[in-house]
Amino acid sequence: MVVISGASRRASSSRVTVLLLLLHFCQLATILGYQSHSALTVVENTEGGGGDGEAVVDDEEQEEKNLEVVQPTDQWQTLKPGQAVPTGSHVRLNLQTGQREVRLGEEQLKYWSHKHRQEEEEIPPSFKADELKQALKRMKEDLSPESKDTDQQDSVLSQFRSLEELKKDMAQLDVLVETDTQVMRRLLTQFNSTNSTTEHRLNILLELEYLVHQVDNARTLCSMGGLSIILAGLNSSDSRLQESSAFVLGSALASNPVVQVEATESGALQRLLTILATVQPINVKKKVLFALASLLRHFPYAQSHFVSHGGLQVLSKLFRAEGGGLLRVRIVTMLYDMISEKELISQAGEDPLLDSSYKERLRQYSEVSLELELVEGGWCSLVPELLESTQHDWREKALRALLAMAPVCLEQYRSDSALLLSLGYLKDQYQELVHSERILGEEDSYFGEILDLLLALELKMK
Repeated sequence: MVVISGASRRASSSRVTVLLLLLHFCQLATILGYQSHSALTVVENTEGGGGDGEAVVDDEEQEEKNLEVVQPTDQWQTLKPGQAVPTGSHVRLNLQTGQREVRLGEEQLKYWSHKHRQEEEEIPPSFKADELKQALKRMKEDLSPESKDTDQQDSVLSQFRSLEELKKDMAQLDVLVETDTQVMRRLLTQFNSTNSTTEHRLNILLELEYLVHQVDNARTLCSMGGLSIILAGLNSSDSRLQESSAFVLGSALASNPVVQVEATESGALQRLLTILATVQPINVKKKVLFALASLLRHFPYAQSHFVSHGGLQVLSKLFRAEGGGLLRVRIVTMLYDMISEKELISQAGEDPLLDSSYKERLRQYSEVSLELELVEGGWCSLVPELLESTQHDWREKALRALLAMAPVCLEQYRSDSALLLSLGYLKDQYQELVHSERILGEEDSYFGEILDLLLALELKMK
């Protein structure tokens, strides 16, 4: 006798139930299959898109051209006997009604989304072949000269000029084009004209100053006699003409040895020193100092004449004058440039490949007795006065000049109590400024450069 537990009996009963259900569904499917009068045919989808839908192949004897193709939608719809569906459609068998139903597949639903339908609606409808032929025929008729209105054609042509007229105008424009040389010649002629007013001459000088920045233009101006006209403007009774003439002269002299030589031989140095030694507006003296610095820079021949003609005495008097703070900075800068140039040329070795005139330049610089004149002119005590300024730029230029003059002024520096106090005060001040900048993360600062100059000068004075 076999004893079966309650759990085993329940499991056996469940298996029997599942088996009976499977048999029932198979019988139902067989019955519905017999009720179908025709199978399903899948045709190529002409609307686009694809999917993973099911496909039931119809009887092979039925021709595809005789089938009625159903266009599915996003809703289930019943299929009639003999109807075909596009590829990718979803087909199901409704167990309740026994009818086949179809709708769009997943890929087709994406393709025919709302956004895609909007884009498709924006595309204009295609044209038929006859419509295209008619449109081309009308285009040819519009392009034919016979179909154009003669009056309209004449009105359009009247708005444009012929090619020959344009060529004539271009030829006339070529005559109006002026080179810089022609412009300068015309300006000089107008400047010398008796009909020119002061305002007109000031405008001419302004145009010339712009042109002579180019080295070749400045040389051309000298060759056509323009330098004598500019020097004559320095002697004008009108301070505005003096200022503008000095401005043009300084721009023409800058880094231009040919103009420097001709200006020196024409007496420009004496005229500039005369203006600085006489009572003149400060604007005039600023431009004259600019012209003088341009004449002396890298030109030992002019520097020698400057020293021998009492140029340092003129600058000393101008430095001591009241209200000449900006002039003081320019004077100290000029002295520093002359000292540095002579020191650099003496330290540089001879290199024939770089400079074939090195010996001659060295000889000319040796004739400039600048250091002795600086000591005798009292510049060792004049330059430190610029340290009293509150402007950092002025202090920097004064410190550089003091370092350049140290070889001849060192003893006077050590005995100048005011200079020692000033250097100590400035050292403390710039140490604090540098410390503040370093806290902010600024390592290489402008105040640090000034502090380095102070420390270098302090080291030389020990």
